[in-house]
Amino acid sequence: MNERSAFSLPGIPVVLFLVVAIPATIAVTALAIASPPSSPTPVLVSAALVLAVLLFCTGGFFQVQPNQGQVLQLFGHYAGTVRDAGLRWTNPFYSRRAVSLRVRNFESGRLKVNDAEGNPIEIAAVVVWQVVDTAEAVFCVDDYENFVQIQSESALRQMAQSYPYDAHDGDAPSLRSHGDVVNGHLRREIHQRLGKAGVDVVEARISHLAYAQEIAQAMLQRQQAGAIVAARERIVEGAVSMVEMALAELGKRGVVDLDNERRAAMVSNLLVVLCGERGTQPVVNTGTLYTG
Repeated sequence: MNERSAFSLPGIPVVLFLVVAIPATIAVTALAIASPPSSPTPVLVSAALVLAVLLFCTGGFFQVQPNQGQVLQLFGHYAGTVRDAGLRWTNPFYSRRAVSLRVRNFESGRLKVNDAEGNPIEIAAVVVWQVVDTAEAVFCVDDYENFVQIQSESALRQMAQSYPYDAHDGDAPSLRSHGDVVNGHLRREIHQRLGKAGVDVVEARISHLAYAQEIAQAMLQRQQAGAIVAARERIVEGAVSMVEMALAELGKRGVVDLDNERRAAMVSNLLVVLCGERGTQPVVNTGTLYTG
């Protein structure tokens, strides 16, 4: 079932018509009642029927707010949707239900799920959505607002199980480091579930992400250890580059001629100085480099 436009007229012209027609009909009815009994009865009956119809037509007025749709039904059948804002008039037999077309958002609760590596995590998301098809929203699901909430949380669980919390391989996407990829995946998952409800997902993003309390301390130590290892790798890489540059400059300028053994000793000393955690104490050699 897809949305279609319903029959409706601008309300102001209809109001003006009824303002003129109803008093005139009342006047005709009053004259017919006040006439002598010899007057024809059909005039009175006709005037009374016209007055009843005009009064009944006043029940066809309704208002449409900006960014709102009025779903019209005739004896249980879908008659269409009116989106034109302002005072409108339609068949008084139509029943009407207002559906907001404004952009809305909600934040899911904090869900405890397992990531792709089986680690328990807590995750929550903010979903921005709006109704784009009022017929599907009203007739294809029982309660579209509750449907959006439940399906969004289901999609969040499914998405969280597809990625690790933190990737040890720098190129692999993870929940913590690849926000754009993860949010795009989440939006697609939610949109796929909500398409049948006439709802479009404008945006979906993670609002809370953390390890579950039972493993939070252990994972914090693991992250600290990983950071230390990464820092050591950078230090060693920089130190090796500096030692290589020093040896190349010494050889290029002919400052000193070192054999392999003395070169190895110099490299060892430089690496100790550059990679050590504490400041080194220099030892001044007043003799010769060679002992024999």
